[in-house]
Amino acid sequence: MGILDRLFGNDHERAASKYAGRESATDRAARSRRQGHQRNATKAARQGQAWEDNGRSREVGTDWYRRSR
Repeated sequence: MGILDRLFGNDHERAASKYAGRESATDRAARSRRQGHQRNATKAARQGQAWEDNGRSREVGTDWYRRSR
């Protein structure tokens, strides 16, 4: 235990009591990254489904599997 710890107390203990119940900056940034990824994944899934639906609607009534590529 250093001299400053004796004068001012333990920084970790003070911070734990001062910021109790609050989200840390690290946790907030991680949550923001997860939410951003979830938004992007949802958007990409919707775009892919729309592309697939559009392709299927064009294939109705055609012999798409017999066409040469």
